[in-house]
Order: sequence, then C-alpha cells, then structure tokens
Amino acid sequence: MTATVTTDPEVDKSTGTGASRGTGGARRRLPRIPDRIRRGGLPYLLLLPAVLLELLIHIIPMVIGIVMSFRQLTQFFINNWGAAPWSGLDNYSIAVDFDAPIGEALLHSFFVTCVFTFFSVGFAWLLGTAAAILLQESFRGRGVLRAIFLVPYALPVYAAVITWAFMFQRDNGLINHVLHDQLGITDEPSFWLIGDNSIYTLIIVSVWKGWPFAFLMLMAGLQNIPRELYEAASIDGAGIWQQIRRITLPSLRPVNQVLVLVLFLWTFNDFNTPYVLFGKSAPESADLISIHIYQSSFVTWNFGTGSAMSVLLLLFLLVVTAVYLFLTSRGRKGADV
Repeated sequence: MTATVTTDPEVDKSTGTGASRGTGGARRRLPRIPDRIRRGGLPYLLLLPAVLLELLIHIIPMVIGIVMSFRQLTQFFINNWGAAPWSGLDNYSIAVDFDAPIGEALLHSFFVTCVFTFFSVGFAWLLGTAAAILLQESFRGRGVLRAIFLVPYALPVYAAVITWAFMFQRDNGLINHVLHDQLGITDEPSFWLIGDNSIYTLIIVSVWKGWPFAFLMLMAGLQNIPRELYEAASIDGAGIWQQIRRITLPSLRPVNQVLVLVLFLWTFNDFNTPYVLFGKSAPESADLISIHIYQSSFVTWNFGTGSAMSVLLLLFLLVVTAVYLFLTSRGRKGADV
C-alpha cells in the first residue's frame, strides 16, 4: 500500500514558503518572535551581572568622586555630604598651587611616583624578558622553573607584601640578617621601612610582584615566533645577541606595547604595596601619589581636595595613555609601510 499525501498549494505570501501537510506529517512553523528575542537577548542577559558590578564598583564611585571634587567636603559634612557647600574649581586650584604647602607636597609625590614607576616597570620588563628568553628552549626542568617564576604572580598581594615587610624589619628581618650578620656588607642594620631606603624597598617589592606578569605575557608572545627564523639566522652566522636584537625583540613589539602600558598603569596607581609596607603615613622618599591622595582624604579629612587630586590623576593617566597609543599606532603604521 502507498500512503496518499496531499500538498497544500497555499503559500505564505509574507515569507514566500509553503507548508506541506500529510496524513503522517507535521506542519512546519517559523520561530515565534518571542523565541527570537529570547535567543538574541541571552548574551546581553549573561553580561548583565558584569555590567552591574562595573557600575557599582567603578562607574558610580568615579562619578561621585568627581562631584565631591567640586564641594568643600570636610569632616563637618560626613553625615550629609550633599549639604557641603559648592566650591567650584577651588579644590583644583589648591591642588595645583605648587607654591603652597599642599601643592608642593603633591608635586613632590608626583615626581616620586614617576621615579618609582620608571624603575619598577623597567626592571620588571627586563627580568620578564630575560626569563622568557631563557626558558624558550626546551630542557629538563623547564616546567618546574616556569611554575616557580609564576609564584609571585599567584600569591595574594597582601600576603606577599606582609612577608616582605617582615623580611625588611631592622632588628629581626632576613635582609639585615644576610647583609649585616652573615656577609658583613653594612656596618650596622639598616632601616628599610623608614627614611631614604624606603624607596628602594618599595621598588624591590614592586618588581618582585610585577615581573612574573611580564614573563607570562612575553613567554606567550615567544610561542608565535617561527623557529625557522632562528634556524636561518644561525645558519647565516648570527649569534644569540644578534638573534635577540633582530628577531626576538622586533617580533615581540606588539606584545611589549600592550605590556608596558598595562605595567605603567598598574604601577602608577599602586596603592596596596605602599599601604601594607608603610601604613597610613608613608616616608617622604616613598610618598607615592596614591598614598598621598589617601592621606589627603582620610587623614586630614579634606575629601574635596583629595577628590580633586584623584580627578587630576585620572586626567593625567588618560592623557598619557592617549599619547602612548597614538605614538605606538603611528609607529606600527610606519613599520607596515
């Protein structure tokens, strides 16, 4: 026996498709509009928690801080900061008046932060590059060394910095025990957490904490360099330094452009390291701008001036980032031509 199938000659004019019907067939239907909306809106629904957290943690506090910078917000208006009188640009004028004590202290903190950032980023990049190049070749124990090098990056920041703070103690710290008691390099135990030596302590801890990230990024970038380039250069008589100069560093230029910018922003804004090492009041030689803004806001209770300093710092970082991206993109276009 053969089944009899009838075909519906009607064609849906809106879609240009027909629907077949039979004794054992089912009608084919187009997806309903709510189904389309539900499927299309699923990605946005999954992004909604991240967007809400970004608003609560970054965007809204940043807007509130900008509003606070235009008010005379002191300890007298903590309970009702909305009642603080409007000051306009007075807080900004006080912050950039470098002849006055507040502006002079802010300028000193800015220069200290620039020096700290320069050496921290430079040494972190240098150590990361050297370690990535040394571990590029396969040898026994390479995986263990990679894991050891990434330990500072995996440790919680507070745990790592607190450990360093104990090591830099004057009387019972490991640093003075090695330098003074065992090696005899110093005449007496040194003060590392106060005085002029505090900037060296800050740089050492920052480099130790940041160079594994540079190592990780550069190690990933080295995987994209074809091995044939090194083999051809070796056949042509190029030594290891020439290969690094002519092949490795030019090939890592895109990675380094992003890496240097990220390290710069992280280091210039670093608050956790000086706060854990020195507490609320950092020594003058290690008075980073982040801890200086904290002191201006939560120690002297002048939140208006502290907010103005924060906005000025934000504008400075935006300008530096824009100029850096412009110069790097311009250099990349010139290299491509």
